[in-house]
Amino acid sequence: MSVHSDAKPVTVPAIRVRKGAEPLVALTAYHAQAASWVDPHADIILVGDSLGMVLHGLPSTVGVPLEMMLMHGASAVRGAKRALVIVDLPFGTYEESPEAAFRTAARVMAETGCGAVKLEGGVHMAETIAKLTRSGIPVMAHIGLTPQATHTMGGFKTQGRDRADWDRHVADAQAVAQAGAFSVVLEGMVEPLARRITEAVEIPTIGIGASPVCDGQILVLEDMLGLHEWTPKFVREFGALRGDIDVAITAYAQAVRNRTFPGEAETYAPKD
Repeated sequence: MSVHSDAKPVTVPAIRVRKGAEPLVALTAYHAQAASWVDPHADIILVGDSLGMVLHGLPSTVGVPLEMMLMHGASAVRGAKRALVIVDLPFGTYEESPEAAFRTAARVMAETGCGAVKLEGGVHMAETIAKLTRSGIPVMAHIGLTPQATHTMGGFKTQGRDRADWDRHVADAQAVAQAGAFSVVLEGMVEPLARRITEAVEIPTIGIGASPVCDGQILVLEDMLGLHEWTPKFVREFGALRGDIDVAITAYAQAVRNRTFPGEAETYAPKD
């Protein structure tokens, strides 16, 4: 595995020029320690609202409050030295108007120290993206399967199975690119559609369940590490840490019951 040797921070322009070049590496990280693990290897660290489900046990991302994103975003920024940290705008904090989005995004940037924000939506969010970028707030867009809209989508369904929908998704990608987004996440879509979008826009596409044809890839760190009993079909587990953790905790519990902490007796022995 390659590790970046220099500590020069990754910037928004540096991400933009990677279109069609070396694939971008992105992972989620929700706190300082996780960000420090990811930082040497990744170009982008995303503090995604998926943290509501992964860390807090929420049934979806819809219930994630802004305060939760601010807390985790600030923590992740403290753990990152070079990767570009991007923080999700949570549901209900930006959809009302470009002005509402600006207030939320400005607070996220100021209180976390992140380098950019991410929001979901295509054509209908173009005006908002344009407002933010004109105001000095870099935006990563997110189209395709958008988790904040799963209630209207009818669940987590792969997009693009019906070719009749392709033009709509391509139009979403072109709209966010023209509005000023510096990159766009393509989630949960068939490979031919992801390829068409990647070829149709001049900004990098970051895939998650959208095949290797994108300009980069992102996964939830905990999924990639194999920490969960269930992961989406598109996730490749590069580790099996859930089993290792279970073994370690089991061993600890047994040591407690058997009073066999190594060195404990010496630690608490009275001094002569």
